[in-house]
Amino acid sequence: MKNLVVVGGQWGDEGKAKIIDFLAEKSDLVIRFQGGANAGHTVRLGEKSFKFHLIPSGVLHQEVTCLIGAGTVIEPGLLIKEIEELKKTGVSLKNLKISPLASITMPWHLEIDSRFDTIGSTKRGIGQTYADKYGRIGFQFKDMFEPEVFKLKLKKFLPQQNKLLSQIYQLKEYSVEEILEQYLAYGEKLKIYLADSNRIIQQALKSKKKVLLEGAQGSLLDITYGTYPFVTSSHPISGGACIGGGIGPSKIDFSLGVFKSFSTRVGQGAFPTEITQGEEEAFSRLLQAKEPWAEVGTTTNRQRRVGWFDLVLARFSSQINSLDGIALSKIDVLDQFEEILVCEAYRDKRTGEVLKNLESIGNFYLENFEPVYTKLPGWERRTFGLNKLKQLPTNARRYLDFISEQLETEVKLVSTGPSREHIIDLLN
Repeated sequence: MKNLVVVGGQWGDEGKAKIIDFLAEKSDLVIRFQGGANAGHTVRLGEKSFKFHLIPSGVLHQEVTCLIGAGTVIEPGLLIKEIEELKKTGVSLKNLKISPLASITMPWHLEIDSRFDTIGSTKRGIGQTYADKYGRIGFQFKDMFEPEVFKLKLKKFLPQQNKLLSQIYQLKEYSVEEILEQYLAYGEKLKIYLADSNRIIQQALKSKKKVLLEGAQGSLLDITYGTYPFVTSSHPISGGACIGGGIGPSKIDFSLGVFKSFSTRVGQGAFPTEITQGEEEAFSRLLQAKEPWAEVGTTTNRQRRVGWFDLVLARFSSQINSLDGIALSKIDVLDQFEEILVCEAYRDKRTGEVLKNLESIGNFYLENFEPVYTKLPGWERRTFGLNKLKQLPTNARRYLDFISEQLETEVKLVSTGPSREHIIDLLN
């Protein structure tokens, strides 16, 4: 297997960072292709945990080039902080590169997002940055290294931004001088990472090197295909890897979707299989407790909502990503259950019709459905840390087979714990 894209199959927080870290060992180039500091990725090595927001999750492999791609959004001050914190832990970032075409977040993006958000965002100004990008009034990473160009763009775009800030949001206006001074200072600290990303990518492809494309968030948060309007502002699906990563679709050999063995969601929006009532609340409370099963957002520290595995949404995700394989994480969390519920279909509350496939999962559309569950026997045996398929209890293997059959996609990786070695590899 050569060039591979890894995407989240649910609402994010599926454990992509661990999968990327695992796959990066056999890769030459890792490209983060969308999103920004709204992502929270955690990689655990031994007793150490490394938290990433924008830096690719393969960066711990020093021989692997890690590129922050053109489709990403960079908040320079936060990126500098992330770099400095990683350096304090002994991580070398000599292998980090940044595309000149990545968008940069400006102070007004953060202010507007933090004060006027209506969908439960991470308050990192991501949506506002993307909005300006598509409004043709945005700034790019390369601008911080071209003072005259940056100043020219500020003089052209800032009056429009100031009018919006003062007249619509009643916020303070900015001057060209203060923004220029702040962002040129950021540029001085980040210039060593500026790279000719297209040359790096094309050389890797021509040399038949292995390219790994890393998505952030999850497919159900895609701006077009997700549970709109409670979605992110980019395309975390496999197709987004081509645009944000700068690589043509014919060069991608394999699409891997990462799913949790259950479902979680942070923030607002429809969640058909969410566990909220009765004795099953114990399941929700357990998953929001401390390690090793913590379900707390890396970026926001918000507790995640918890529910059973949703095959209807997983089918939709598998289809829009054209998945070639599945990575299933946190199967060990289910070790204690006598029986496990899986949502196999939806019942339309309006008509009573039972559906296994949906054409749209927009939030207001999704609210019309309730889950139809299938009960599967649990295994009630410890699977934590296992790394061979034959070691899994029979019912755990049946659980994997059931999901694989329903999604018509093979399970290729199974995560049984937080560390790099806690994984069952079926890719080869």
